[in-house]
Amino acid sequence: MTAHTDTTARSARRGPRVPAAVMRFGARQIGRRCLDPALPWPVQRTRLDQLTRTSVMPRGTTVEGQAIAGVPAKLVSVGAPGPEHSRLTVIHFHGGGYCVGSARMVRSWAAYLSAQAGCRVVLPEYRLAPEHPYPAALEDARAVTDELLRETAPGSVVLSGDSAGGGLALALLTSMRDEGKDLPAGCILLSPWLDLGRDRRAAADLVRRDVLLSPEWLEACARAYADSSAWSDPLVSPLCAPHSGLPPLLIQAATSELLSPDAALLATSASAAGVDVTYSRWPGLWHDFVLQPGLLAAADSAVAQSAWFVRKVAAA
Repeated sequence: MTAHTDTTARSARRGPRVPAAVMRFGARQIGRRCLDPALPWPVQRTRLDQLTRTSVMPRGTTVEGQAIAGVPAKLVSVGAPGPEHSRLTVIHFHGGGYCVGSARMVRSWAAYLSAQAGCRVVLPEYRLAPEHPYPAALEDARAVTDELLRETAPGSVVLSGDSAGGGLALALLTSMRDEGKDLPAGCILLSPWLDLGRDRRAAADLVRRDVLLSPEWLEACARAYADSSAWSDPLVSPLCAPHSGLPPLLIQAATSELLSPDAALLATSASAAGVDVTYSRWPGLWHDFVLQPGLLAAADSAVAQSAWFVRKVAAA
C-alpha cells in the first residue's frame, strides 16, 4: 500500500523561524562554496563542516560519542533515556555523496526526532570515499547495525538515511533481506540518492531548480565511490534491486531537487512489490530541506511525520 502525500509549509504546526527564502539562499551558498567538484575533497569537507556547525536542537538534547563495532558514532537523545534493552533506536546514515559530510549535519534532525518519537538516534561516521571507496561505507553500516541488533530487538530498530545515506540505508536493507536476516521495523529515506548511474542532465528543469546539487558534483561523487562498471550493482544503486519483502518505508523528498526521480521511482517499485510505502513530496523546496527543523516550518512537518512513522512501525 502506498500513502502518497504532497505537503506544503503551510501544513506545519508552527511557522518558520527563518523565512524559506533565506534558508534557500543558505542552501545555494552551501552548493556553491562546498559542493564544487573543482575543489579537493578535504576542502569540501572543511567548508561543509564550517557552514553546518551551528544547529538548533531541543532543550535537553544529549550528544554522545561512542564506537560501535569499531565505527565512530554519535548517539543523540532528548530527555531521560529508558532502560537500555527497551530503547527504540533509529540508525541514521548522513548524506554527502559518500565523499563529504558527517554526523554534525544531521544532529538537529536527530534531536527533534528523538524528542517526538521517544527514541535514541545513532549517527555512524562511516568511512568516506575516495580514500575508502565502496564497499567501505556499506561494511561500516552493516557492522554498526549488526552490533545494535545484538542488543536490541529488530522490531525496535528503524534504519534511516538522507541523500547518499538514504542509498546506503536501502542497500543495507536489501542485502539483509537477501541474506535472510531479521529486518528492522522500517526505513526512513530522506531525499535519497538511489541510482548513481542516472543521467541527471536529462532533467533540465530540475538542474535549473536545484539550489544545492549539480550533475557535475554527483558524477564526481559517483566516480569516487565506485567504478562506473559497478553503478548498476544493487548494493551501489539500490534502485536497481528488487524491492519486495521490505519492511514499511517512509520516503520524503522535495520537488525541486535533482534526486526527486529516485524517490518517486522507489515509491512506485516498492508499492508494486507489496511494500507498505508512505511517500511525501514538498513542492518547491530543496534537497535535504528536512534537516532544518526548528528553522523551517516544512522541516518541522517532515520530522513530525518521521516521528509518527517510527512510533507506528515499532508498535506493529
